[in-house]
Amino acid sequence: MISLTSNALKNSAQRSTVESILSAALDAVDPHQAVYNHLSRKGDRITANGTTYDLSRYRRVLVVGAGKAGYPMAQAVSNILRGSRHEGIVIVKEGYSPAIEAPETGAAPVIRIIEAGHPIPDERGMLGTKQLIELLTTSDHQDLIICLISGGGSALMLDPVAGVSLGELQKLTELLLSCGADIYEINTLRKHLDRVKGGRLAEFAAPSPLISLILSDVIGDPLEAIASGPTAPDPTTYNEAFNILKHYRIIDQVPESITKHIQLGIQGDVADTPKPHNPVFSRIQNIVIGSNILAAEAAARQSVAEGFNTRIQTTHLSGEARHAGPVLADMLRQIVETGDPVSRPACLIWGGETTVSIHGGGMGGRNQELALSAVEKLAGLADVALVTMATDGGDGPTEAAGAIVTGDTLGRAHKLGLYPGEYLAQNNSYRFFKPLGDLVIIGPTMTNVNDLTIAFAFQTESKPH
Repeated sequence: MISLTSNALKNSAQRSTVESILSAALDAVDPHQAVYNHLSRKGDRITANGTTYDLSRYRRVLVVGAGKAGYPMAQAVSNILRGSRHEGIVIVKEGYSPAIEAPETGAAPVIRIIEAGHPIPDERGMLGTKQLIELLTTSDHQDLIICLISGGGSALMLDPVAGVSLGELQKLTELLLSCGADIYEINTLRKHLDRVKGGRLAEFAAPSPLISLILSDVIGDPLEAIASGPTAPDPTTYNEAFNILKHYRIIDQVPESITKHIQLGIQGDVADTPKPHNPVFSRIQNIVIGSNILAAEAAARQSVAEGFNTRIQTTHLSGEARHAGPVLADMLRQIVETGDPVSRPACLIWGGETTVSIHGGGMGGRNQELALSAVEKLAGLADVALVTMATDGGDGPTEAAGAIVTGDTLGRAHKLGLYPGEYLAQNNSYRFFKPLGDLVIIGPTMTNVNDLTIAFAFQTESKPH
């Protein structure tokens, strides 16, 4: 159960309600349970979404993967495979792996959990990926492979193409993040500069059959975009990758080795990523086991149970965070003034992922920036709250998942000498909300299905005449 400490929600009943709704959303996309929902075992047979595999026919099961939810997913798979020979490597974000429990008392863990850097890839992720590839190269048709993919996998699992260094990929990632590129664009570049992304992990796994269990952190759940689609065919091309660099006008800032490799790809001198017709995908089963819409729907069900008139507005919220915030705030104001689209007590839910173009040297993340941009629009409204949350528990390079804005946030901020416009100009949302005590801090959730923004117009208390 989420416990909020925000000073924004002074009413304990309102705080408890918000906590229960956010908790319901996260519980619905718990990675451990999601694996059990889609992978089961009876005797020597495991079934994945209706397809059955006879473990007695395989020499062993190899478990590989990467992502913020990798630890609980690996734990669930290891429990399911208990008693059968299995081993593996799963790469997770630093701080996202509690001490892994042995599958049997006294036994050493058979699935190694390796921590690495995110969102900027680091050497730990690269070395872990090389070990993962080495394990896959020992496989053949006598092995079954289970791949665990979740948000963050793009940065955590990497093996740069020849001629491109880790440092150069780090610089590219920083450039793309700072210019506001979305995850689809970032991953298009990554897929064409890496030996495991864009379906290439599937090539390393051949000829073994492969089950890929995927927790989606991409709007619409496109397989090729989630963690850069290591087990899915890639429809993007080197030309698209180059056009993204042109669009953001960063070609001159990108390391020469990267532009050189992309140009070789455009000319056909290096092979493109495997496409949908490639026979390597005929033995692969890709299964999305959790997504943003499941979290949003769970939040909506709990909201209705709490007595709210509820509507999911969209699970495709995108664009600049600072532009989205005022629009969402206006919708909340409209509820207060007209009862449209739903009357009090009201709850509107948005899912998706916005972006931030960095113009200043501040600290924050897309959820905090969205909240900051809504502060002035909500000023003066009674019994309302706008709550933003990254479902992985970490928004940008901060310990906060998001922030809470109410009608009195602006007044409280002014008393502390905090002015939203000044902090927004510097992308400094974290330092605006921290002194107010209005950050949403829930710690690593071990899941990752994009973001949720929830607007509340609580029932106002009638005043005696």
